Amino acid sequence: MARGLCQLSAELNRQIGILLQRSGKVEAVIVGDFKGILIPTLSHIRSRGRLKGLRLVHTHLAGEDISDEDLMDLLFLRLDMLSVLKVTDDGLPERLYSVHLLPDSRDGKNWEFLPPVHPANQEDSFEEFIHALEHEFTRKDQGTVLEKGEDRAILVSVSTESRMQAEESLAELVELALSDDIIVLHTVLQRRRKVNPRFILGKGKLADIMIQALQLNANLLIFNQELNPSQIRSITDYSEMRVIDRTQLILDIFAHRALSREGKLQVEMAQLKYMLPRLSSRDDALSRLTGGIGARGPGETKLEIDRRRINDRLARLTRELKKVSKERYQRRSRRRKKELPVLSLVGYTNAGKSTLLNTLTKSKIVAEDKLFATLDPTSRRLRFPQDMEVLLTDTVGFIRHLPADLLQAFSATLEELEEADLLVHVIDVSNPVFREQMLVVEDLLRKLDLGAIPCMKVFNKVDRIADNGRLLADVEREGVAISALDAKSLTPFLQRAQQVMGKILH
Repeated sequence: MARGLCQLSAELNRQIGILLQRSGKVEAVIVGDFKGILIPTLSHIRSRGRLKGLRLVHTHLAGEDISDEDLMDLLFLRLDMLSVLKVTDDGLPERLYSVHLLPDSRDGKNWEFLPPVHPANQEDSFEEFIHALEHEFTRKDQGTVLEKGEDRAILVSVSTESRMQAEESLAELVELALSDDIIVLHTVLQRRRKVNPRFILGKGKLADIMIQALQLNANLLIFNQELNPSQIRSITDYSEMRVIDRTQLILDIFAHRALSREGKLQVEMAQLKYMLPRLSSRDDALSRLTGGIGARGPGETKLEIDRRRINDRLARLTRELKKVSKERYQRRSRRRKKELPVLSLVGYTNAGKSTLLNTLTKSKIVAEDKLFATLDPTSRRLRFPQDMEVLLTDTVGFIRHLPADLLQAFSATLEELEEADLLVHVIDVSNPVFREQMLVVEDLLRKLDLGAIPCMKVFNKVDRIADNGRLLADVEREGVAISALDAKSLTPFLQRAQQVMGKILH
């Protein structure tokens, strides 16, 4: 076969490639030009284990060695092996040069070149070799039982910010992933002056990540930056892994945590708004959902129908949310008639708002050490020491780069804050970046036109900074220091809150 392939390639003066299945069956024949071949999309072929189950053999007409482009094809397509036949001037095979991926990096290399051989002198069994290679890839995971549907992710952040800011943002992405029960296998941080408009990061770095994904058996790639449709398409063209961004991750967390009808409606609306511009544009123009006798003509592509259905669903959700918002407004009106002052807890996600509400009101609202543990607003009555009764409300936590569609979808919930007489900004003082988190919350409150409502700062989790007297003194000048887990530490907060509420109401 090698001799005939080289002769035909020489006659056409074009490179020719053959994709072979492990059984030896030819999957595809590719005719390129003098300099290279273009491998077609292989999305219809399911991988065989870690590797694709395909070997590429193609000709080189100018005596070139295996090129960087060849290595990228080997990597991105997860080929079993890539082999190059160098064609002599008289159209005969010179030798066969092969390379395969490695389960572990060796001397900084993720692939290994085999000694060149003449095609007629090959003795080793290719099938046995690949079986042994697959065994090496899976050997490292033998102690790990993978659950069906389990997400094993590599987290990627490409940032133009300072190193400290970039590391903090990536650490928050890790927390988000863990909150969504995702196994975080590896994190990648790349700082660039300018983000690559096509891949976000450089193609070489993407190649390194694909190797790590192969070696770690990752099935999910999460980017810290929001990806536009063309970027998602460019990355997925080079990988069989699912690719999502920070926004999709937050939306998925919200979808899991929303319990009320209203919360579920809000999350679905945000998901659909995110999905609409990202519907695949690679819709087959000849594929129609309608057709046949009496239904000839252009018809509607699946993409157009999907868009129409999403827009119809968005319109229905908007009507339902307006109805829910009206019901919520009526409940607030009844509450105002009872003349109960409202004190609303706001703050960065996982600052301890729900724990504070539980301790103050002896409630049992779910309070986990996870981002976005609370989505649905909760209200409880609270009696101050000097016999003043207020309504204490807990709302969804804020986070930097909160998706705009999500913020808009949750506007009905956040309307609760407009009725507040006093906002209590709960701050996790044990977090090294609590100052930046404070700024995020204050900025979002301004965006929600809540800046005019009196706001009291409460620095929570002081039990975790007990040995830092200077920090404690600093925050006590700005607000009240508490531990939401310790009811005794809340007395100064209750006294200060009652004083402030008294001034507001009189």
